[in-house]
Amino acid sequence: MFTVIYRWKVKAGCEEQFRDAWRRATEAIYQTHQSLGSRLHRCDDGRWLAYAQWPDRRHWEAMQNRAAPDAEAFALMRDSTQGAAEVICMEISDDLFKCSA
Repeated sequence: MFTVIYRWKVKAGCEEQFRDAWRRATEAIYQTHQSLGSRLHRCDDGRWLAYAQWPDRRHWEAMQNRAAPDAEAFALMRDSTQGAAEVICMEISDDLFKCSA
């Protein structure tokens, strides 16, 4: 399994727009690009962080080279954030998650 972390600084007053757009974009990616899903978190410092899981790096890289499955949602995310997302790619070495809620 391959995991990608994204972190954004959302503009003040744009939190709901960002969350709605993130949900739309994530659902579209899940439906069209074989992702395993994602979770969104609000960090203590006010930034937003999501981690997305993929079967492997190849699936994630293939998605990077395709048109966005919901271009409007991605545009709304960009409009509601300051700068580009920080992206961290990770390979799982040990997995102790017991369930998914």
